[in-house]
Amino acid sequence: MGIGDKILVRPIFEPVSEPRRSYTWKSSDSSLVDIFVNHDKSSIITALRNGSTTVEFSSNDGAVSTSFEIHVETVGGDDGILKVLAIGNSFSEDAVENNLYELARAEGVTMVIGNLYIGGASLERHWNNAQSNATAYNYRKISTDGNKTRTPGASIEMAILDENWDYISFQQVSGHSGEYDTYITPLTGLLEYAKEKATNTETGYILHQTWAYAQNSTHADFPRYDRDQEQMYQAIMETVSRIENEFEFDLVIPSGTAIQNGRNTLVGDYFNRDGYHLDMGIGRYTAACTWFEALTGINVTGNAYAPESVSGIQKEIAQHSAHAAILQPYAVTVLEDYQPEEEEEEEVPSGAAIYINLGTRTAPVWNTLDNHVEGTSIEDLKNSDDEFTGISVTITQRFNGINTGGPNTTDTGNWTIPGEVSSQSYFGNAKGVWENMEITQSQLTLSGLDTGKTYKFCFFGARSGVSDNRETRYTVSGANEEAVSLQTAGNSSETACTDEISPDAQGKIVIDITAGDNNNNGNGFFYLNAMQIIPVEE
Repeated sequence: MGIGDKILVRPIFEPVSEPRRSYTWKSSDSSLVDIFVNHDKSSIITALRNGSTTVEFSSNDGAVSTSFEIHVETVGGDDGILKVLAIGNSFSEDAVENNLYELARAEGVTMVIGNLYIGGASLERHWNNAQSNATAYNYRKISTDGNKTRTPGASIEMAILDENWDYISFQQVSGHSGEYDTYITPLTGLLEYAKEKATNTETGYILHQTWAYAQNSTHADFPRYDRDQEQMYQAIMETVSRIENEFEFDLVIPSGTAIQNGRNTLVGDYFNRDGYHLDMGIGRYTAACTWFEALTGINVTGNAYAPESVSGIQKEIAQHSAHAAILQPYAVTVLEDYQPEEEEEEEVPSGAAIYINLGTRTAPVWNTLDNHVEGTSIEDLKNSDDEFTGISVTITQRFNGINTGGPNTTDTGNWTIPGEVSSQSYFGNAKGVWENMEITQSQLTLSGLDTGKTYKFCFFGARSGVSDNRETRYTVSGANEEAVSLQTAGNSSETACTDEISPDAQGKIVIDITAGDNNNNGNGFFYLNAMQIIPVEE
């Protein structure tokens, strides 16, 4: 049956024409079919979604029973919904889990988006998982209403059977993305496996062309390309082009070229948050724009949607970078309208404050450190005037984890902290083990600071719903040092601010975060939700 099809099933009672017993119709999966029972005990069965179910007709006393199988399959996207499944990793997370649904909605396109996620997963690992039917994935799915669900312990088979996918995509892990030989064996097996399992006979298969690392990336696989972004980009182009032709993919999505187009604009090499994953704003948005136009054929330039964290000029550059990549997927297009003004001297950033968000949500004018582990960084912080400052921040000693129990509203005077920021924090535990870790101190390191300037720092930490003392101490060290403390338990209005701090001779300032002297919590919990860097005017 196809989705929306109806069949009439009429039981025959012998030797009598009218049944003496009471009977019931039921399906082993009521989400697949709807059963309407008529007065004569016949039923009208309507197919709702793809899959297989057992329909049983039985007497209520259990003496009489019969059953049959129904298989529901939709061909060629006849339901009017564009359904895409990515078998990937964090790079597919960057590309399809953020902004793609919203871009489609802005053009009236209804989508279902799935991502089978394992961080750092290669094609070889996916193929091994397929062969063993390993339940190793976090299956993220965005439904037609935009709601995202996460299902741990999923397998490739489970995800493929979950929908009548219009497209299923594959990608190589970033470090091997430009190495042809790493594709052949696993991709051969994965394509055969997917075609065998897919319930849509017209499913198209996608190869996702991923991006080269930032030039200053410290990724362990960057030496494979001599730590040269252009060399890595060219290797990816040559490899993906060969694989596209040899495997006859239905579609290649040129995210790598879109990102490279954007890097060759006035934005520069600032599309990554840690040297390889995409920036939460323009980076992810550019990739999503590329997916949208590749999947729908609708020119993405002029699409009304952009996240709040993307400025107007960034929106234009992202959309035009994506559109140019669709037109020319294997070479950089120079976007003439978005080149830096060569005759102008380099602008000095204003003295506007820099806001840093310790959490996973985003907010306009805030720089988001979206992970709590060592090495997480933002390479070029923006100030509140949307100017790049050349200042970088890195977590040099990790936090234990993320806490989502902060206040949704705050009253912190002239420093306005949106709920997306104040409601989350990174925390540590200075007194004993918590979640198998003892994090006595966390640390942030700022670099690229102007050694001729001084800076003030303000901190906001909060944990709602508790009444003990969870004082947190923030020690800021450069050429001079100052420590300030804040009672974070139940806080929604207080901040802790330093006087002027000078960077050291290398332009660095280190911030240590730990429990304060008055902290009486048994685990010594300490928190940081947000911080502000204020350049002091000379």
